[in-house]
Amino acid sequence: MDVLRLIAAGSTAKEAARLLDIAPKTADHHIQNLYSKIGVTTRAAAALYALERGLIQMGTSAA
Repeated sequence: MDVLRLIAAGSTAKEAARLLDIAPKTADHHIQNLYSKIGVTTRAAAALYALERGLIQMGTSAA
């Protein structure tokens, strides 16, 4: 959920990794698994998925 919120707010994998104190490759792995689980292929689609399900709100920031 944290990774989804961060990428939906516009964070890159590297920024999400830094914020979550994990390796960038680990963040990317989580992102790819997330895309597969929710059936999307882009950050925009992941953000829309999160927004439509109330996981994030408009104006949510990455920090």
